Amino acid sequence: MLGGWPRGGVWLARDPADMRKSFDGLQALVRQHLGDDPLSGRWYVFINRRRTLCKVLCFEAGGFCIWAKRLEKGLFASLTCGRSGKRVLSRAEFHALVDGLEIRVTGRRRRWLGSHNGS
Repeated sequence: MLGGWPRGGVWLARDPADMRKSFDGLQALVRQHLGDDPLSGRWYVFINRRRTLCKVLCFEAGGFCIWAKRLEKGLFASLTCGRSGKRVLSRAEFHALVDGLEIRVTGRRRRWLGSHNGS
């Protein structure tokens, strides 16, 4: 399993990805379809059309890494994304996605965000 948490967060691609893609192909998806730099330190999550395979592309010191998970039963959750083609995932959403949990956020409780949160 991936360790730690990326400094730039985790982005989920809205559109299904061709899982035959490896390092170069996934980097191209990040640049062309997500409009981001694959060297940014973010993790990029791609899911196939059938929602049975997930790949995570990340850049760490020295090179790219790909983590993959194929489900033998069941499907990865269908998380909605905006028109931008990507969605930022929280830690809870990312781990729930990988672990096969369905998350439905009905509301968020107010949290203190520091001295610059406007409250």
